[in-house]
Amino acid sequence: MVFKVNLIFISMEQEKDFVPKILVFSSEKISDPGIDLAGQQHIHYSPSAYTVCVPCTGGIKPRWILRALKKGFDGVFIAADGTDCPFSPECPDITGKMVANAQEIIKNEGINPARLKMGAICSVCAVPFSNHMKNFSKQLSELGSIQSENYKD
Repeated sequence: MVFKVNLIFISMEQEKDFVPKILVFSSEKISDPGIDLAGQQHIHYSPSAYTVCVPCTGGIKPRWILRALKKGFDGVFIAADGTDCPFSPECPDITGKMVANAQEIIKNEGINPARLKMGAICSVCAVPFSNHMKNFSKQLSELGSIQSENYKD
């Protein structure tokens, strides 16, 4: 019985020190400059956020999101172009549908769909990006590590 108590204590200590690893998909013309601006202005956000720049967030594939989660990222954030996308005026709709599709796919794989978030980030949205990262990191901390995921719908 004492052995179980010690394991629970160790587990609680590990969760207290847990910093979620976040993969951010950003667009090269719109959201990536806003993310860069956050760094240039020394606006703090989680150092465990890793950015992958794509031409347009409408081109992100749900399988990329699933792969990131299966490879150990605790969450994926889509820094969407919104209506500013230079490639397509339908970008917000395309990206929104992709995110909904990806959430269904990851849910079917036993992963909490709350591990995928999307927010519109413009080229001067340094503070909003930082706020999205802080809030998402807090939500992911409450969910715990993807390694201990046990999601049931």
